[in-house]
Order: sequence, then C-alpha cells, then structure tokens
Amino acid sequence: MKIFSEELVAQAVSELHIADLQRATIGEVLLVAQYLEQKTGIPFIRMDQGSPGLPVNHYGVEAEKAALDRGVGSQYPAAAGVPELKAEASRFVKAFLNVDISARACVPTVGSVAGSFGSFIACTQRTKGKDKVLFIDPGFPIQKSQLRVIGADWVEFDIYDYRGEALRAKLEEMLSAGDIAAIVYSNPNNPAWICLEDAELKIIGELATKYDVIVMEDLAYFCMDFRHDLGHPFEPPYPPTVAHYTDNYILMLSSSKIFSYAGQRMALTCISDKLFDRQFPDLAARYKDAGVFGQTLIASILYMITSGCTASTQYAYAEMLRLSSDGVINFVEDTREYAVRAEKMKKIFTDNGFHIVYDHDVTEDVGDGFFFTIGYGEMSGGELLKELLYYGVSSISLSTTGSEQKGVRACTSRMRDDLYGVMQERMKAFAEDHPLR
Repeated sequence: MKIFSEELVAQAVSELHIADLQRATIGEVLLVAQYLEQKTGIPFIRMDQGSPGLPVNHYGVEAEKAALDRGVGSQYPAAAGVPELKAEASRFVKAFLNVDISARACVPTVGSVAGSFGSFIACTQRTKGKDKVLFIDPGFPIQKSQLRVIGADWVEFDIYDYRGEALRAKLEEMLSAGDIAAIVYSNPNNPAWICLEDAELKIIGELATKYDVIVMEDLAYFCMDFRHDLGHPFEPPYPPTVAHYTDNYILMLSSSKIFSYAGQRMALTCISDKLFDRQFPDLAARYKDAGVFGQTLIASILYMITSGCTASTQYAYAEMLRLSSDGVINFVEDTREYAVRAEKMKKIFTDNGFHIVYDHDVTEDVGDGFFFTIGYGEMSGGELLKELLYYGVSSISLSTTGSEQKGVRACTSRMRDDLYGVMQERMKAFAEDHPLR
C-alpha cells in the first residue's frame, strides 16, 4: 500500500514546477520530499542529497572561533590561501597518499565545487583545440552543469563495462581524437561507490601523459573505502591515486564529508608541482599574465570566482589536517558509521527484491559507504525514483549521473536508527505491490 497517493505527488510536482519527475535533479527531489512531509507530517526516508549526517568536527569549530577571536575577520585572505593551511595540506597529502606536493601548489577553494569550476576553466583554455572534458561516469551532475556555464563541451562513458584492462582501449579510443583537455572521476565514486583500483589508475595516468590530458581526481570521500585499513598517517596502505602515475593531475580534497564541515564550504585543489609551473602561451594571451598554470588558476580565475576563501575557515581546516597528520583525529573511524548504515539499508532492499546495480570492482565486491545503487526488476531509474516516492523514499535516477544502468542512487547520510523499521515496512509493501516475475 502506498504511503503517498499519486494525486498528492502529482500536486507536489505541479506546484513546484518540475518538468519531468523521472529526470528530476537532486534539488527537485529534495523539494518534493520536503513538500510531502510538510503536507502530511509523515517522515520521509531521505536518500537524495549527499549532505553529511554526522556531527561537525569540534576541533575545526574551536580553531575557527579562535581565529575569529584573533581578528582574522578584519582582513582579506590571500588568494593563494593562508600559509598555515597550505603547509598542513602538503603534509596531509604526504601522510595519507604518500605523494609529494609543495605547499605553494595546495590551493584552498570554496568547496570542491569551486575547485572543479576553476580547474575546468584553466584546463579547457590552456591549449587551443584541447577544450573538451572526459567524464568517467557515473559522476557528479553538477560538474556538467559547470561546463554549461562556461560553454565547454564534454564526452562521457559509463565505466560499468570497462573495468580493469578494458579501460585502456576505451580511453585510447576517446583520447586519440586529441581534443580532450581533462579527465574527471571521483574515487570512491559518487554515485556508485565503486573504487578505481591501482591498475586502473595506472592506465589513466599513463594515457594522461601520452595525450597531455590533466586528470582531475575528486577525493571528496577520501579514505572512505572501508574494506581496507586506510587512514594511518605516514603508514601504508595508502588509497590508490593517479598521482603516482602522471604529473598531469589535480587532486580535490574536501572538508565536507571527512570532517563533516560542509556548511563552511572549504576544500583544497592540490596541483602537481610540474603542472603548477607549466607555462601555456594560450593562457598568457587570454589573461595577459605569464600563462603559468598555477598562478593563472589562482590569480586570474579562482580569485574572479570567489576572491579567496573565508579566512577563519582556512584556519579550521588547517587544524583538522594537522591533527589528522599527527594521529589525534582518526577521520576514517569517525566516518565509518556510513558503512554501517549502508550495510543495513542494502539488506532491507535486497531482502525485498531489489538488487545492487554497481556491485563489484575489478577484484572485490563493492564496499559499503556513503552511497550505493539499487535497481528493481526492469524498472528504469526514473520509474523507480517515482515509485519509491509513493512509499516515502527519495532518491535520484542513475540516468542523471551519466550512468546507462537502470536504477537509483541511495545516500546513507540522513538515515537514522528509528527509520530502519519504517523502511522495512515500506519496502515490504513496495515488493507486495510490485511482484517480480
């Protein structure tokens, strides 16, 4: 039995001016869920927006308050970032990735969204004729929206059928045209929670060097592959990264998930030193500067977008990074709750006829974490999204993430202990109302 009637959901869609519910964005699904909750008082199981669901890191809060008490709010922060954050970023990357990046090449940005936006601009403008971005999908829909804003084109493919060595031929096919400026992916992946393995990153790195492509590696869920014992500073194992296989890389490290510091919008764009110092005549001609990649990105692009990052938040991030590298903060254990939730939620779904869509990496079953993907029979992602709304469960269709698979993305961040029983009842009703052959 449905929790919300088709008429009520249709009313929500109409009043919120949503053109197509089956292709609704994260924000639109969020609005529908909020509308139905407010209209009826019935709680939704919110699997739509990937907002942190754990307490904010208190070390960051105290450091930010202390910075404000010192008076840092009265002065504009340097565009390149405060020295303390840049130094701790360099140390953090060494401690947890075993990668050497100088402090000058670690640049704070207003969340990874600003980092990717600025990087897209620099990457697609650095060399005439190399102006497209290649997405290894599924991925974060916002990044394609950013390319629409700057008028850049992109190509994409769903990695589902191209894991392991099969990735090489697919990338060669797409890079050989010579017009790709950058490759983008997240690892662990939003939305599928697959993890590119070391051998796959080696392929990406080798081909990035061969075709002079910059790899933008989004590490928003840093060290959150809970299948492995990650997160011990200056000790292996380290999470795999393309930075070991090419000098053409930009690493994006966010404070939002690993420190639950999302509200303060703080991240880092860590650029290979060799790329940071490369000079591009086309950048020089456009921006009337020296055309050095790192300096152009900081002074001629990022500063035009945000004119620097909030000073007090930079000191907060610096302190959280410092304490992590010192071993005082164990951000991996702090975020392991997401894996606990995913395991419980997946069991409820699979016990009621659902299946995991992206269910394996090359050598392991996919792990539990912040996201997972589910399908039901032969329903398309849009159909499943819509049907789940009638049972008080919100999600997003995989089709909006560049995936060619049938299903939806589920986020664990807003799940609460008191909702597992509710979810079980609703998914049991869903299965009864949608019998599989």
